[in-house]
Amino acid sequence: MDTQRNDEFLEEIKKRLSQYRFYHSLCVAEQAKKLAKKYGADEEKAFTAGLIHDIMKDTDINVQRRLIEKYNGKMSETQLASEHVWHAVSGELFLEHELGVTDGEILSAVRCHTTGKAGMSLLDKVVYIADFTSADRDYPDADIMREKAEKSLDEAMLYGLQYTLVKTVKRSGVLHPDSLFAYNETVLKMKAREEV
Repeated sequence: MDTQRNDEFLEEIKKRLSQYRFYHSLCVAEQAKKLAKKYGADEEKAFTAGLIHDIMKDTDINVQRRLIEKYNGKMSETQLASEHVWHAVSGELFLEHELGVTDGEILSAVRCHTTGKAGMSLLDKVVYIADFTSADRDYPDADIMREKAEKSLDEAMLYGLQYTLVKTVKRSGVLHPDSLFAYNETVLKMKAREEV
């Protein structure tokens, strides 16, 4: 069972990540476990996914690209222009194919922790929000995100997606389709809830 491999994963991320990124991973694991408890997700899976979500973050971008192409085939133009999210895709593929992680929920949470996606599971949302709200985060809106996460996962998801999309547009970056799908789905879900 993958959640029982945390000692092994800890050693792996210690080898692969900078001291800063290693500390961030520990913080995300703790925050994911806390959010999982609050919202009813699997706490052990949340901790494990949080621990390994950035396993490829400090890996050379060319190594990441080769790994993605090896296991996932040719990359689209949008994917090629979105280097900042490659670590999530390469992370999922590395975990599955090189480290033998078999838990689909954990792999999914790693894959969509930067972009979100349509049809996110509770665990996906927990890890996505934990990455935004972990104790080490000090970006300008971190406290607002923490407040939203305490009230509602969907409110936190919406705010996090808005934050990411606006930031990407301001720097003339390419909008990842998974983020757009996640945003639209979250907005529609919240509007439907308001109408009831």
